[in-house]
Amino acid sequence: MSIELKIPEVGESVREVQIGRWLKREGDAVALDENIVELETDKASMELPAPAAGVLGKILKREGEMVTVGDVIGYVENGDAAKTKVTTPAAPAPSAKVEEKSPSPAPAATPTPTIAKAAPITEPAPAPEQLKSNKQNGDVAVTPAARRALREFGLKAADIDTKGDSLRRKDVLRYIESQKERKPEPPKSAPEAEAPKPQSPAAVSAPSHSAPPQPANDLEEIVPMSLIRRRIAARLVSAQQTAALLTTFNEIDMTAVKDLRTQYRDAFQTKYGVKLGFMPFFVKAVIDGLKETPALNAEIRDDKIVYRRYYNIGMAVSSTKGLVVPVLRNTEQLSFAGIEQAINDFSQRAGENKLDPKDFEGGTFTISNGGVFGSLLSTPIVNPPQSGVLGLHAIQDRPVAVKGQVIIRPMMYVALTYDHRIIDGREAVTFLRRVKETIEDPSRMLLEV
Repeated sequence: MSIELKIPEVGESVREVQIGRWLKREGDAVALDENIVELETDKASMELPAPAAGVLGKILKREGEMVTVGDVIGYVENGDAAKTKVTTPAAPAPSAKVEEKSPSPAPAATPTPTIAKAAPITEPAPAPEQLKSNKQNGDVAVTPAARRALREFGLKAADIDTKGDSLRRKDVLRYIESQKERKPEPPKSAPEAEAPKPQSPAAVSAPSHSAPPQPANDLEEIVPMSLIRRRIAARLVSAQQTAALLTTFNEIDMTAVKDLRTQYRDAFQTKYGVKLGFMPFFVKAVIDGLKETPALNAEIRDDKIVYRRYYNIGMAVSSTKGLVVPVLRNTEQLSFAGIEQAINDFSQRAGENKLDPKDFEGGTFTISNGGVFGSLLSTPIVNPPQSGVLGLHAIQDRPVAVKGQVIIRPMMYVALTYDHRIIDGREAVTFLRRVKETIEDPSRMLLEV
């Protein structure tokens, strides 16, 4: 029986989804709830699990294609159909076409042997003439670059022999070169020699005065832009076009915070299971500053200004898909440990592409820590419809004047980018000075002075 793989509801306002990466291939065995394919939305990545145990049947949508909620992207075969797919030996060439995984038909000018798709472990050994590369490519992963090369030249993974643990682009190119050498051009009559004929990509030769050309995509790689990257691009461009952005700077002496971390680092980790970082201090200092300058926690909505009396702080973190900003909600109610645990959870799930679309909703202000990558100074961009973003940077030992003496201190530059439509320079400087004072004297967080 065939069970449809449908795109589920992934968010209240999300209707379009991009196929990210198929984790299984046609004919692969799958277990119940085993992840089959990665899905990309404009906010986060997610994985679609198998609705039943069986075998992944026909794949209808390829990597990079756009689909909508409710679309069928493939099938899972279970019951007798699954047993047939797993145990049936390799079929003759006509029926093998049903099992081919190549997303596009092979060009007529590039003849390739028709080889049945390698089956799972329980499949009987193929005929001797099929032993060329079933072993390598039936059990070995195909890299994305190799997959694109296969599509480019109209080949199948089973055609290519490889000695490594995976089929790579260089294996495909080596195979193409060997085909050129084994296929000399047939003799041409004099008229034919004067008029060049079109050739397939695998048979194209270079002019005598130049080096052999490389395949079209050897020096360039074209991949579809993910929905997350599209969303990031659209929002940043929108911020630049619609808001009157301005950035002001200051520097903070991190001596007091570094001393506190050193003093309580071990006890904090033993009690709460996470390391004490700098971010909880800055979150608390930002909340203190936002209470003093409410406009930075507000937004423009049509022709009105909406002031929020809650503090949902967006934390810019790096993921494999780009910069994302999950939101830490009601931070004014969280302890240092609660903030650190939430940030640790965000970072871990971002690295695994497991952030939920709901994690990005409702932010009122953002903190971006470029210092973890070594940035010394930058001008962050506001995340609409918010009105401010605080950029943190690398901590460096620098000479500073303290009470008439030059002393080496750990210093950090901080940058506040704000929407000048609703925030004046005085308010921006006041906020940044408040953050500076709170970080340099953390006891103010307890006394709220």
